[in-house]
Amino acid sequence: MNQLIAPYGGTLVNLIDPASVDALKQEALGLPSLDLDWRERCELELLLTGAYSPLTGFMTRAQCERVETAQQLDDGTFWPLPVTLASRQKAAGELKPGDRVALRDGEGYMLAVLTVGDVWQDHRGWRLGGAVEGVALPPHPDFVDYRKTPAELRALFARRGWRRVLAWQARQPMHRAQFEFCLKSAVMNEANLLLHPQAGGDITDAPAYFGLVRSLVAIRERFPAASTQLALLPLPPCDSGPRQLLLRAIVARNYGCALMIAGGEHHPEGEARRGEDLARFDPDTQARAEAIGVRLIAYPRMVYVEDRAEHLPEAEAPAGARLLTLSGAEFQRRLRGGLRIPDWYSFPEVLAELHRQFPPRDKQGFTVFFTGLSGAGKSTLARALTARLMEMGGRTVTLLDGDIVRRHLSSELGFSRAHRDINVRRIGFVASEITKNRGIAVCAPIAPYAETRRAVRAMVEAVGGFVEIHVATPIETCEARDRKGLYAKARAGLIPEFTGVSDPYEVPEKPELSIDTTGIGIDEAVQQILLKLEREGYLR
Repeated sequence: MNQLIAPYGGTLVNLIDPASVDALKQEALGLPSLDLDWRERCELELLLTGAYSPLTGFMTRAQCERVETAQQLDDGTFWPLPVTLASRQKAAGELKPGDRVALRDGEGYMLAVLTVGDVWQDHRGWRLGGAVEGVALPPHPDFVDYRKTPAELRALFARRGWRRVLAWQARQPMHRAQFEFCLKSAVMNEANLLLHPQAGGDITDAPAYFGLVRSLVAIRERFPAASTQLALLPLPPCDSGPRQLLLRAIVARNYGCALMIAGGEHHPEGEARRGEDLARFDPDTQARAEAIGVRLIAYPRMVYVEDRAEHLPEAEAPAGARLLTLSGAEFQRRLRGGLRIPDWYSFPEVLAELHRQFPPRDKQGFTVFFTGLSGAGKSTLARALTARLMEMGGRTVTLLDGDIVRRHLSSELGFSRAHRDINVRRIGFVASEITKNRGIAVCAPIAPYAETRRAVRAMVEAVGGFVEIHVATPIETCEARDRKGLYAKARAGLIPEFTGVSDPYEVPEKPELSIDTTGIGIDEAVQQILLKLEREGYLR
């Protein structure tokens, strides 16, 4: 190969025309605006820079349907997944074909103008398609030196004389097995290596990519400097599957890569994804990738051959050799438990970064989330637990009781289902911030709806620990304890949508702990909670 592979479709798209920027900014002063969240900004950036070449805008509904059914663009070019602009803003639903709308980030910074070609609604909100005219790329205050557009990377490759480039689009930190496989693959294919971590994220909503990037910056020094480049790919996290893989292959080609390693991540269940298994999703995946122009290199199941002190594909391991493996689940258990991780598995600088991001549980922040009927004993337990935790010391403890939050955070809300849902989500957000900063949040709302509790759990578990405690006191006991007479008023119809009477309470299916306060004292119940926290590793 005498030159870099051409962009997909033949031409690298650039939707920012410097000659039009000032005019677009002036026009935008009179246009309606849509504020994009971080995922939407990532998708827009991939369009603006040409990473999604040959696309020049977001797809209309008809174009999406064609991609879904035939995997084709209007001109017959293969394309695996729809690319649309998603929005839950009311203003999006008021737009119609032909309208022009300014696309801005959360701070109001002008990014582009969309000429609306189509507007429709699905279960995820409003969808918009149409041509895009760029004004500026979304600003990134982090890792500035590693952010390169496809055009910038291609120019860098050309200056270095690189003609054949292999992409490793990391979604997880690189350990010794991945390191050795990447090096060997580059050598065997006479290719240079692009470490291209998927760093689509946000400093508040999805900060996990910081640890990923720091770990790759740390390990970068182990690669040959003359044949390895590290750059960030603003691709948001997505599901694993053949279509997603093929879209990543298109992106890799647009960045100048003719080869891409497929696989190498860990399943949640713990087993490393085997590259050769990707074909089972769709027999045409490899053929489709070759049609795109990118050869997929399957990441096999790697084992550590102790006698040879190296990682090899399991199929190439010598017969009778002592083989060592460590599943992803076991690695996570050891990492979070502060247990020893074998030297053959990872590098000390990578582990140091991961320990910063995932400290042992007794050093992590966590949230204790009480849920139950009014009068079940949640607030009493939460206060007693908070006092015991503060007595023990070591971490800051914050009580987010329902009444406290109502007074200081949600005073404008009523008690409709929608407002109660908002209140609990606000509690979850504050708890996640406390947890992220290594504190302990103790929450005690009624939180009657399972979907909302799941959302709060996901919010908190992204940054630390979450312990749900169902205070399972029967409604008869709760009603007998009712000093405010709320149940009587609800049964008389004076309080609408009252949980347990005129509005349902959805019982947690798998709480970490369930406590009925009918027959036990507060001290005994709190002791059960403390023992649970000790067993889970949050306390010592």
